[in-house]
Amino acid sequence: MNLSLKGKVIAITGGSEGIGGATATRVAELGARLAICARRGEVLEAKAAECKKLGAEVLTVVADAAKAGDMERFVEETVRRFGRIDVIVNNAGGTGQSPFDTVDDKAFAHDIEIKVMAQVRTTRAAMPHMKKQGGGRIINLNMVGAKQPGAAQFPTTVSRAAGLALTKGLSKELAPFNILVNAVAVGKIKSMQQERRAARSGLSVQDHYDKTGKTVPIGRMGESEEVANVIAFLASDAASYVTGTCINVDGGLSGVL
Repeated sequence: MNLSLKGKVIAITGGSEGIGGATATRVAELGARLAICARRGEVLEAKAAECKKLGAEVLTVVADAAKAGDMERFVEETVRRFGRIDVIVNNAGGTGQSPFDTVDDKAFAHDIEIKVMAQVRTTRAAMPHMKKQGGGRIINLNMVGAKQPGAAQFPTTVSRAAGLALTKGLSKELAPFNILVNAVAVGKIKSMQQERRAARSGLSVQDHYDKTGKTVPIGRMGESEEVANVIAFLASDAASYVTGTCINVDGGLSGVL
């Protein structure tokens, strides 16, 4: 199986830490040239330095996925620097989950901007370049709650469901141009957001991870690197006949495929 990404240009939104940061590290190890964006420049540069030590050429762009224009600028700066764009990993977005009656219009609108419209904007900006070069990959991060919504998962479960529809529709529209579009749905993954939840609940990080891990069939929470491995597969030539699908990376948590 050929998982080499040597020479491929991979652009990752929210690429400074968490799943995006782990993905940046993994694809750098596999030989990719990288463009990563995030809101915090200092964290972004720290990740870039790590990837450069692995031999990767890295472009950093300070950008906010919730702002119209920033994602288009990220794509265009990537193409200006590297001359092409082979893979977009649409990773930016949080996991805001609250009861429905506590979520106002502003929260819904922001969630849709950062999780749906950001993916729309990067794809729209990259499409002409991918068509011209003969193909590409678009990988959209999602969550298992998009397939099997639960209580008190608003507004995320709604915007993520829209992301699945976007992924499937684009996969059919872009297949004739050899642009493959897939999603990765994550379950309970260790992250800074999970650590903030631990602090709010008064638990140590490890106690929170242990408690939460008991709710997962495999018996533990996932690591960002485990998600990054699946993303790297979808970006590689080994996934050349995979499009329009969503892969669960959830330790068996979801009740649906």
